[in-house]
Amino acid sequence: MGVYLLPSPASLAVFLSSFVTLFVHPRPAIAITRHYKFDVLLQNVTRLCHTKSMVTVNAKFPGPCIVAREGDRLLIKVVNHVQNNISIHWHGIRQLRSGWADGPAYVTQCPIQTGQSYVYNYTIVGQRGTLWWHAHISWLRSTLYGPLIILPKLGTPYPFAKPDKEVPIIFGEWFNADPEAIINQAMQTGGGPNVSDAYTINGLPGPLYNCSAKNTFKLKVKPGKTYLLRLINAALNEELFFSIANHTLTVVGVDAIYVKPFDTETLLIASGQTTDVLLKTKPHHPDAKFFMSARPYVTGQGTFDNSTVAGILEYEVARKTIQSSHTSKRLPLYKPNLPPLNDTSFATNFTSKLRSLASAEFPANVPQKVDRHFFFTVGLGTNPCSKNQTCQGPNGTRFAASVNNVSFVMPTKALLEAHHFGQSKGVYSPNFPISPLIPFDYTGTPQNNTMVSHGTKLVMLPFNTSVELIMQDTSILGAESHPLHLHGFNFFVVGQGFGNFDPKKDPANFNLVDPVERNTVGVPSGGWVAIRFLADNPGVWFLHCHVELHMSWGLMMAWVVLDGKLPNHRLLPPPVDLPKC
Repeated sequence: MGVYLLPSPASLAVFLSSFVTLFVHPRPAIAITRHYKFDVLLQNVTRLCHTKSMVTVNAKFPGPCIVAREGDRLLIKVVNHVQNNISIHWHGIRQLRSGWADGPAYVTQCPIQTGQSYVYNYTIVGQRGTLWWHAHISWLRSTLYGPLIILPKLGTPYPFAKPDKEVPIIFGEWFNADPEAIINQAMQTGGGPNVSDAYTINGLPGPLYNCSAKNTFKLKVKPGKTYLLRLINAALNEELFFSIANHTLTVVGVDAIYVKPFDTETLLIASGQTTDVLLKTKPHHPDAKFFMSARPYVTGQGTFDNSTVAGILEYEVARKTIQSSHTSKRLPLYKPNLPPLNDTSFATNFTSKLRSLASAEFPANVPQKVDRHFFFTVGLGTNPCSKNQTCQGPNGTRFAASVNNVSFVMPTKALLEAHHFGQSKGVYSPNFPISPLIPFDYTGTPQNNTMVSHGTKLVMLPFNTSVELIMQDTSILGAESHPLHLHGFNFFVVGQGFGNFDPKKDPANFNLVDPVERNTVGVPSGGWVAIRFLADNPGVWFLHCHVELHMSWGLMMAWVVLDGKLPNHRLLPPPVDLPKC
């Protein structure tokens, strides 16, 4: 129930025909063009005994699973049949020279308006593993999301044991109310929004929630087999711990990048991140069922959904051994022991185990020299309350969030178009501060002045600039972990620590050999993280917290990577069907 199995029938047909062709006529794998159509529709969906009309793709919740191979071209036509403006982001896809297909509304495109359509056209270059897609406007990604699976090129094996089956598992949040109404109300009052009513696994809340026993994700497995679980955290506002009772998981990839395998009983997955794990089932039927559970990792001061989602791992019984006494209903059900909600030590230990393969076939091309150094503070703050209004933020203010104390103001015209056509005046300014204008004790006693500034400010980077970015959490309104997502690039996580980053001492401990490579990283609560990337992709690229609430409050900024001198170092021209604002 609610399970994706890979490959899909359509991709399986392609796979089989390609396999037969390759077997009869051996030749290098040929990339193909894959066509998908996304009809954005309203659909009645019932969870927790509560039915609501919500925005979906192809009337599915979660949305359809996209399957492609490394090197394939994807043409995905999105048709908007609802009243909301729509844009879709292909989370983690590099979008080399194809920034027009990246998807964040008012950054790389104007949104698709009611009755309009847009074809997202991009090629998958040098990536394989698990990514995902989601709406990138307001809070619509609460229902508009789905897996994006990139298989290796034909004939190319995984760098780990070939699994017997692959299963995407996507975590989400369910709101009984309309999430758009929830955030709109919060933005009006200046306070925190109502939290979700449940977490979900593949859209299903599971038996720990009221009226949800029938809406439970069940993974049926056979003894002595290996399953590749492709885990995706699509939850709107929470990082999650995940575990399967009495089973060990082997982590083999994150964010569509292979990692040095390691075993764990529990993992942490931040909003926006993906993690590939191998599940080796027990050699014999264990005469038991097992919960697959997830619940939040929480570091902030605000309210949160303090519930647990559970699916069930069930072992299939060989037909010849089925007896009346062996019915699954009578089997004991084991539950995993998840870490405490605020277990930062577990979070730190887990993330420190992640390492790139750094092999000849999968090298870790960490920039060894740095052209530009940046230091960004990330955290919460406040805005003053409007006259004649009562606000529900701290001390009667409105909640806000910022990077280097600049709370991002979303433009009404797409940044990429403004840049490409030289029309930036009045749309954005190129003077985003490369470090805090007023340094302070970032993780010490909070500042008295919590007010933020506002602007649509960008950083300009020449093509092929090597960048080192330190992202520092602040204790203003309380320290908190922030999962930061960079569009258009993977980056290497070369260091992290607690307290204030020390530019004299901390770089000596950076890992420049095999740091993990990813597209979304958690800035530790009360700490910092250091990343490096090569700005080799021309366009305008968003950097933002993947906690949707913090985005709504302004925790985001953008980079402009200029065209290079060679033709293949320049942004391609915009497509003719690019939506208009």
